[in-house]
Amino acid sequence: METIQKSAKTVALAIEEALKVLGATEEEVDIEILDEGVKGGIFGIGSRPASVKVSLKPDPERIVKNFLQEVTDYMGLGMAMEIKLKDRRMYVNFIGDSMGILIGKRGQTIDSLQYLTNLALSGRGIKDINVILDTGNYRKRRKDTLESLARSIARKVRDKRQSVKLEPMSRFERHIIHTALQNDRNVTTLSEGNEPHRYVVVSAKRK
Repeated sequence: METIQKSAKTVALAIEEALKVLGATEEEVDIEILDEGVKGGIFGIGSRPASVKVSLKPDPERIVKNFLQEVTDYMGLGMAMEIKLKDRRMYVNFIGDSMGILIGKRGQTIDSLQYLTNLALSGRGIKDINVILDTGNYRKRRKDTLESLARSIARKVRDKRQSVKLEPMSRFERHIIHTALQNDRNVTTLSEGNEPHRYVVVSAKRK
C-alpha cells in the first residue's frame, strides 16, 4: 500500500492516522487535503470530518525491493536481498539456496527479471537508475566468460574478415563486450536490434 485516504476530526489527525498505516514520516510522503472538514455547532450538528490523501514519495530502493519480493515469492524462491546504490546503479544481490533457478539457462531468468525490474522502476518515473541483479557472484563469472568470448570472436573476425553477430544480451552484458574490444585496432563493435533482443555485431575495421 503506497497511497491511503483517511478521515478524522481534523486534518492533523487524519494525516497522523495515515502516516501510522503507511509507517512513514511526513518527509517521506506527499499530502493532499481533500476536505478541511467543518466543525459543527452544538452537539456536532452540521459537522464534517476532514479528509486527506497521503502517498509515499517514489523511493527507488523500496520500489525495487517490493517488486522483486513479490516476484520471487510467486516463484517460490526463499531468497534474501542485499541492495546497494552507487553512481546511479542499484546493485541487488540475492542470497539463498535457489541460485540456479534464479539464474536460469545462460542467465536468461535473472536477465529477464533484471529487465522487468528496470521497467517497473521507469514506470514509476525513475529513469536515471540502472538496476543490476546478481547472485552467487554470477555477474563476475559471466563477465570473465564474455571477455574471453569477445577476444575469441575478435580473432575470428580479424582472420576471416567477416562480421559476427552475437546472441541477444542485456545492456549490461553488451557493455562488457564493447568495453573488452574498445581498444582493439582490428575490430569494431555495434549494438543492433530492439530490447530485449538487442545484440552485438563485431566487424573488422577497414584498413
